[in-house]
Amino acid sequence: MKLPRFDSGRVLVFGDVMLDRYWHGSTERISAEAPIPVVDIQEVEDRLGGAANVALNIASLGGAAGLIGAVGEDESATILRAKLGSAGIEDGLVTMSDRPTITKFRIVSRKQQLVRADFELTDDIDSNVFQPMLDKRLQTCDVLVLSDYDKGVLADPQQAIQSATALKKPILVDPKFKDFTFYAGATLVKPNQNEFRVAVGSWSSEQEMVLKAQTMMSNLGFSSMLVTRGSEGMTLVQSNGQLMHLP
Repeated sequence: MKLPRFDSGRVLVFGDVMLDRYWHGSTERISAEAPIPVVDIQEVEDRLGGAANVALNIASLGGAAGLIGAVGEDESATILRAKLGSAGIEDGLVTMSDRPTITKFRIVSRKQQLVRADFELTDDIDSNVFQPMLDKRLQTCDVLVLSDYDKGVLADPQQAIQSATALKKPILVDPKFKDFTFYAGATLVKPNQNEFRVAVGSWSSEQEMVLKAQTMMSNLGFSSMLVTRGSEGMTLVQSNGQLMHLP
């Protein structure tokens, strides 16, 4: 299999943007207030998470990445935007005053995660909030990636799918645990094995899994499905009948 020239790709990522924040420190004592470890924080690390991490991976491969999503009016949004700029990712984030930037906060000691706290609101966001930015950025991209973490941004992805289809832009979807009819008309859908099982039920053989994928593709208009399977690799099923398994 010949790998493509990633540096010639212009990819627009649309989805749930997050900031992954890590506090690293040493643990040498137990709190006098409760039977819990006291962590002496020595390092704070911020990473692009969710759909922002997808955009970062594209940029790291040499592609031109743009990002559309929602952030709040807070410190996390400022950090996110700065990191997008440093990575050369085109910032199409929409600021919303009524919800925080999704932030995953972790305390880590001795390479063990001790606690995680999530700051988020996950109620659905009207797709019209993003449509002006989407219409603008679709004009200059080669492909649209929908990165769905079920946090409200892609509550109804059909408007985005129809806009990209009208411009003949391929649509790649990384789905979450939801009815796959939400993604009808996409070019390629990439569920992991558990997400696919929830959507179609269990299977008893490789052939049955492939048949379930082909049936879903036919019903929902997908051209391809890529099922990621952990230690078993990945299976690509295409509407032209071709099948590829990557160990």
